[in-house]
Amino acid sequence: MQHRAPEFSVKIAGTEAELRAAQALRYEVFVRELGGGGAMVDHAAGLEQDRFDPFFDHMLVTDTATGTVAGVYRLLRDDQAAKAGQFYSEDEYDLSVLKSSGRRLLELGRSCLHPDYRGGMAMFHLWSGLADYVAAHGIEVLFGVASFHGTDPQQLAGPLAMLHHGHLAPPELRVRSKSFQPMDLVAEADLDRKRAMLETPALIKAYLRLGGFVGEGACIDHAFNTTDVCLILDTARMNERQRKIYAGGRARP
Repeated sequence: MQHRAPEFSVKIAGTEAELRAAQALRYEVFVRELGGGGAMVDHAAGLEQDRFDPFFDHMLVTDTATGTVAGVYRLLRDDQAAKAGQFYSEDEYDLSVLKSSGRRLLELGRSCLHPDYRGGMAMFHLWSGLADYVAAHGIEVLFGVASFHGTDPQQLAGPLAMLHHGHLAPPELRVRSKSFQPMDLVAEADLDRKRAMLETPALIKAYLRLGGFVGEGACIDHAFNTTDVCLILDTARMNERQRKIYAGGRARP
């Protein structure tokens, strides 16, 4: 018996049911799988949610054959952040350099994939949908917090040091952690870069392949059981190869 490869649709949630579907997948991944929590998490309903959800756009990648939500991303433009009173990551990072740049900003967060769809095409469709969204809204700089599992920075010393030594953002994009956790925990000369890269989450590696940077300093998030870094991607700095990866193989201006 042959099994067809899944076909996917990508859309921004437009109904309460679609928002709840995104929050349900987030609950499965961030709460059940990774042990996170939060003041507004609804354990009875199985929903991971917070006060920022009403201000974000929620992107869903859905398996059209089964109706399963395979992946989600939530997106907050600078005009939406103004209505929310802040960007989500401002609790952890000083974003002054980005906010004063005069450029169109998009904050990304809560990216996750259903376990059954990891390693397949769902992430490709999530990135392709994101590229379309960025083009439609004239976004210039993307940023957001990405996480390592666990709250002991010494256990993450190699990957954190690799990011600090090799991928620190230039000054005009260099946001800074407010509860500053140094990332240069291993001297550059002593760093095992191959091992560090293997220990780095796939989402962070994807940003690095696109020419992304990290802010200065990490942040320990005990509620989510994570160590966070802030990723920044300046679309103007992407070369043609990176643009094609980001746009799903489609060249973009």
